[in-house]
Amino acid sequence: MPAPESLAHRPYEDVQGLLTGTLFIALGTLMFSQAKLLTGGTAGIALLISYLTGWPFGPVFFAVNLPFYLFAWKQMGKGFTLRTAAAVSLMSLFAWALPWGLAFERLSPALAAVLGGLLVGAGLLMLFRHRASLGGINVVALFLQERLGWRAGQVQMVLDVLILLAAFGVTDAWRVALSVLGAVVLNLALAINHRPGRYMAV
Repeated sequence: MPAPESLAHRPYEDVQGLLTGTLFIALGTLMFSQAKLLTGGTAGIALLISYLTGWPFGPVFFAVNLPFYLFAWKQMGKGFTLRTAAAVSLMSLFAWALPWGLAFERLSPALAAVLGGLLVGAGLLMLFRHRASLGGINVVALFLQERLGWRAGQVQMVLDVLILLAAFGVTDAWRVALSVLGAVVLNLALAINHRPGRYMAV
């Protein structure tokens, strides 16, 4: 059901939400990367590929999301898909540009897990509330929330932990454990603040 006229986001509000949300997510992902941690979703898959190949995260993240656009177009609609494509493109751009202007001389992996998880969670909430996502697992989680009433944060938490468990061959067990902590912090923020019927993705 469309939002009432007085509550609907205006175009400039959508632009602000997408810019701020993707910037928060890029900053959180940079903290994960600097601390050699991983995360879930397509960002986690892109980080794994980046660690294994040395390819830059931004372009890899953009490429990994391409197959999910067809699913989003069919199941979530044209508007959601276009906003998601814009968010993925912005996230890829910010992830590429941020290291040129920001570096951490000292960053505790445990602190990176918590702060990075909160930043990514807050950024995703902004995207969800402006009817967008970062593609991939975000799209699947939101689809299941809209159709079956399952909380997006809980669905994504399960899928994220499965992705992180696959990372034992890439990094040590301590960093995998901290990566799981970051995923839990991120998805708790989503599960608590993004409930079915409270904010709709489409």
